[in-house]
Amino acid sequence: METSSSNTPRPANRTGAKSRRGFAAMSPETQRRIASEGGKASHASGRGHRFTAEEARDAGRKGGLVSRRPARGASAA
Repeated sequence: METSSSNTPRPANRTGAKSRRGFAAMSPETQRRIASEGGKASHASGRGHRFTAEEARDAGRKGGLVSRRPARGASAA
């Protein structure tokens, strides 16, 4: 009876080396261009969100409050 696994050899494990694939293999300029195209397409289709000044203030305030919270279990100095 044959097993369901293929008889093709597997590549040897590379220790510590990772191949760069996808966005990691692209230059920062190319990544920025592609991301920009996605944002433009999102807004052109009406699905993009634009923050009002009030929404932006609220988001910044909430983020600031969260980042200033003491870590759990940390004792006060």
